[in-house]
Amino acid sequence: MATIKWQLDPAHSEVLFKVRHMMVSNVTGEFQTFNVTLETEGHDFSTAKATFTADIESITTKVMQRDNHLKSEDFFDLKNHPKLTFVSRKIRKISDTGYEMEGDLTIRETTKQETFKVENTGLIKDGSGYYRAGFSITGKIKRLEFGLKYNPALEAGGVVVGNDVNINADIEMTHPE
Repeated sequence: MATIKWQLDPAHSEVLFKVRHMMVSNVTGEFQTFNVTLETEGHDFSTAKATFTADIESITTKVMQRDNHLKSEDFFDLKNHPKLTFVSRKIRKISDTGYEMEGDLTIRETTKQETFKVENTGLIKDGSGYYRAGFSITGKIKRLEFGLKYNPALEAGGVVVGNDVNINADIEMTHPE
């Protein structure tokens, strides 16, 4: 079977995260600039080799003061660590359209093995002769393990920013016939 090199369709893709704020609500953010590479043997996604990079400069929560704080040394430290990366190691098929993707996530030069759930949301051939595949990716990481250390306590108990970061990405990839 031939190796296929898929290309990201950024206009139809997004990478979001949610973090607990002051123990009462969630704040949603996104990376506006990112790239995904994907190689498969034919259209067999269980053979996938994937890489993901996100530009820290592109992070937005729609509140400039908070975005600037996320880019500071308290969190991502944009000046010294301008990107985060994920490189897959293993893909396991768990259902007709479901997979578990295990790999190395690197934030602030700290690399941890993480596992994300991946759903193949479809594979079609479009009117231009391109194949399109969609993927919905979910997971949870612990931000303190990656050196995103801002963690002041609240008087009433708890912390300002939760440790769990929920990841939700919808990715569309293409390749010509």
